[in-house]
Amino acid sequence: MVHPIKTELFASRAPLSWASVGNGILFTAQIPIDASGEVVEGGIEAQTRQALDNLVHTLECAGSGVADLTQVLIYVTRREDLATVNKVYAEVVREPYPNRAAVIVSGFAREEMLVEMLAYAAVDAA
Repeated sequence: MVHPIKTELFASRAPLSWASVGNGILFTAQIPIDASGEVVEGGIEAQTRQALDNLVHTLECAGSGVADLTQVLIYVTRREDLATVNKVYAEVVREPYPNRAAVIVSGFAREEMLVEMLAYAAVDAA
């Protein structure tokens, strides 16, 4: 059975859940929005921190944590931002690292976004 995870994140106007769990796997996509639903200012470092803060919050709401991540897919709009993303990511995600990919994209649904993260984690199926 698949069920959504209740979080304290801004309630999206789009038809989505910030996270759902099925068969002991958490599925989530996180963007750099704050509690008011606005994309944070301050460039790639601030946006990466916000996306990771949202990810950590979502994992905790699912009774999980960063150590339970199995895969993270990071999308950025500029290749040169990957070094900053890696620096901030390594402050939050520790060894043993989950599988990861980074993809350069031409843009996101919200034009001001520079980064988006998709993540999968093992969670207690009970």
